[in-house]
Amino acid sequence: MTNLQIADLLRNVAAAYELRDQNKNKFKMIAYQRAADAVEHATSELKDLWDEGKAEGVPGIGPSIAKHLGEIFKTGKSKHFEEVMKGLPPKIFKLMKVPGVGPKTALKMIEEGNIPLEVSAELKKIEERPKRHLLPYASVIAAEIINYMSVNKAVKKIDPLGSLRRQASTVGDIDISVATDKPEEVLEFFTKYPKVQKVIEKGEHTASIMVPGGVQVDMMAQEKGSYGSLLQHFTGSKHHNIALREFALKQNLSLSEYGIKKAGKLQSFDNEKDFYRALGLDYIEPELRENMGEIETAKEHRLPNLVELKDVRGDLQIHSSFDIETSHDLGVSSMEQVVNKAKQLEYEYIAFTEHNPSRSKHTHERIINLLKQKEEKVCEKDWGIKVFNSLEIDIMPDGTLPVPEAGLETLDFALVSVHGSFRLPKEDMTKRILSALAHPKVKIFAHPTARKLQEREGIELDWPRIFEFCVKNNKWLEINADPMRLDLPDNLVREAIKAGVKLSLGTDAHHMDGLNNMLWGVSVARRGWCEAKNIVNCLGLSEFEKEVIKK
Repeated sequence: MTNLQIADLLRNVAAAYELRDQNKNKFKMIAYQRAADAVEHATSELKDLWDEGKAEGVPGIGPSIAKHLGEIFKTGKSKHFEEVMKGLPPKIFKLMKVPGVGPKTALKMIEEGNIPLEVSAELKKIEERPKRHLLPYASVIAAEIINYMSVNKAVKKIDPLGSLRRQASTVGDIDISVATDKPEEVLEFFTKYPKVQKVIEKGEHTASIMVPGGVQVDMMAQEKGSYGSLLQHFTGSKHHNIALREFALKQNLSLSEYGIKKAGKLQSFDNEKDFYRALGLDYIEPELRENMGEIETAKEHRLPNLVELKDVRGDLQIHSSFDIETSHDLGVSSMEQVVNKAKQLEYEYIAFTEHNPSRSKHTHERIINLLKQKEEKVCEKDWGIKVFNSLEIDIMPDGTLPVPEAGLETLDFALVSVHGSFRLPKEDMTKRILSALAHPKVKIFAHPTARKLQEREGIELDWPRIFEFCVKNNKWLEINADPMRLDLPDNLVREAIKAGVKLSLGTDAHHMDGLNNMLWGVSVARRGWCEAKNIVNCLGLSEFEKEVIKK
């Protein structure tokens, strides 16, 4: 089972406890919900951690839950989970995948035999989505196989291909290329991979296997002399390659995975840079190969100097375990643990952005007191790096913020985000966002489309109006690096840059290891043609602080 599948199962168990007796099972519900959040945010596959005896090291996974999950890993099922969910219609858990449908609503729909058409339509859409894998999950699988293959001396070069190499947010089958003089030996070694569940096919130059999680991995082996041509061809995208072929035809050239042919003579390339150079083009980074003008720009020597992970000076969305009785999930690592992790990453600054205290459960006075306690905690000592006191604040349906002015005054700056009422009409949603962004303390619009990959579509907004407002008022749009979000999406990143909008990067980490997810945010930025100059937290501390106070 993948982490996402385990997280879904744990949420289903929490829902079952709620339906059995919410009051009696309150603490069990919370435990399973937190465990689900922890697994979803984990940077390693839980099954692998369990194999190594480290499952209980994941925050939120105590001995009891670890025991039940261990039973699943061993036998494929858990007697305890089956008992908890016994008698509940399985369709409840399917309906819960529809945004806005909780367990009680789902049960009521089923009991009354009245599932609204829009809910059924949304569920059908969710179930019919093609099976793809989140970028980090696919990357881990590919990295493990590449590490395994690299010990074989017949492997001269090895790389991922396709959407994985282009760092797309989701990946289908995993494709890997190998440069070798001994393709049959390499492919035989590949099919002996320890985690292989099934060998799908094996030929002279290609082989396919199935690995845990139902993931298909295809390998292509080619001689080193034409490896650059193979790498270019199978990295894609399809649209980039079609446009590149048309560009080449105008020069009386034809392209293939074996090289460039002119007047019947084939020229081979052992690397991609020489391949592109032979066409009169600057090297085009894989992330840009989507036929979005990159070929013309490469011809004119105007390609962007894409941002790199090393350019990032700080993380601007982190959730610690400092309990301000939040409206959403609390972080699981202490501020001290997070700061130590940030120092390991050589950051100059970070921002603690816990969710705002729950407005429905607290008075204004209580919210203010909780935020003052957090301010005192952040300011109580010299952390060794700059720590900003921030907050991720829900945008209410009417555009107001559920935090009193006195509470906002405790903050260095605030992030705002949408966590509910996702289906407002575009005009109303746009007004909602602009109203929230107008507050002087608000600097960042976090995970701006509110999408969840493979779960929830993004909200509808008038993006040109949002961009214009951000430019005029020095507000920033976040590229959220959480693997489930990767939001702002790359196409909107590019549009924002064209409009002159500044962007921020935040991991949305709920555990200190989540800070490692920054590389996925950088991948989105690169696909959006982003340079370091477009991202505020690529600035050094003093320059960043000037941006924070700029009106």
